[in-house]
Amino acid sequence: MKTLTELLAGFQSVVLGTLGSNGYPFSSYAPFYYDGEEVYIFISNLATHAKNIQSTPRASALFVEDESKSENIFARKRISLQCDVTSVSREDERFNTIMENFKDKFDAPIVTMLMGMKDFNLYALKPIYGEATFGFGEAYHIGGEKMNTLVIRRGDKGHK
Repeated sequence: MKTLTELLAGFQSVVLGTLGSNGYPFSSYAPFYYDGEEVYIFISNLATHAKNIQSTPRASALFVEDESKSENIFARKRISLQCDVTSVSREDERFNTIMENFKDKFDAPIVTMLMGMKDFNLYALKPIYGEATFGFGEAYHIGGEKMNTLVIRRGDKGHK
């Protein structure tokens, strides 16, 4: 069975769903790094999604197959995670380690420049629930001790 690490390897960004102060959901995106347990995003306080997670520290994280690569638009491969969100302070020992991984994954000079901007903060999205769909009738829960493995869905009624 594949792990979330393997499934997310081909993605560079995550679609975020956050809750606005007006009570409505807000969608945006951010580049991310996944360490096998948590999804990390490095975003500006000026961004609406940052303000939203600061006031309501929960988010959904959607990883969805590129439309141009999908065999069928009605069955795009996707992983959706419901997450608790925490801020990772620049003084936290994880901060530099995670940011080094961002530099390895993305354009290091850009990441270094963004790190110099004090309005950018690192957030950890810890999955508490998740689902993965790989086509018609191919749906899984995300589970396991670290919420990073596929679990066959049981008891759900299929398409008729």
